[in-house]
Amino acid sequence: MDTVGWWSLVRFVHVAGAALWVGGQLALSLVILPLARHLLAPEAKESFTAAAGRRFGMLTGALFLPAQLATGWALAWHRGVTWASLAEPGYGRTLAAKLALFVLVMLAAAGHGIAHAKGRAELARILAVASLVGSLGVVLLATALPST
Repeated sequence: MDTVGWWSLVRFVHVAGAALWVGGQLALSLVILPLARHLLAPEAKESFTAAAGRRFGMLTGALFLPAQLATGWALAWHRGVTWASLAEPGYGRTLAAKLALFVLVMLAAAGHGIAHAKGRAELARILAVASLVGSLGVVLLATALPST
């Protein structure tokens, strides 16, 4: 595979991972969990939603996060991004904002899992919404970055 093809593959893995993460959040929030609330008995609903959340969290930790970190680092390296360039107007500041928001999203997602495990349903819901909205913001910022 030539260099251009390699970097296209790296970019594809990065974008596909982001699409799966955000799409998974949307599918859980807008389709799966509302159906579970309406169609399942209360004890089955709790078991199902907890299992779905754990599975999504495990996939995030095992696949999504490592792929995003590795491909994101590789793409930044390929573009010549340095710590200093993150303060420069345009690409640097947009990437810095995307990275900062990504960190906040991951913290909100982790906090959601912890709050849910401790039975703090309202806090878990707030953190889930924050994670979803923040994820959409990360995607929005990513669209402002040139692909080369």
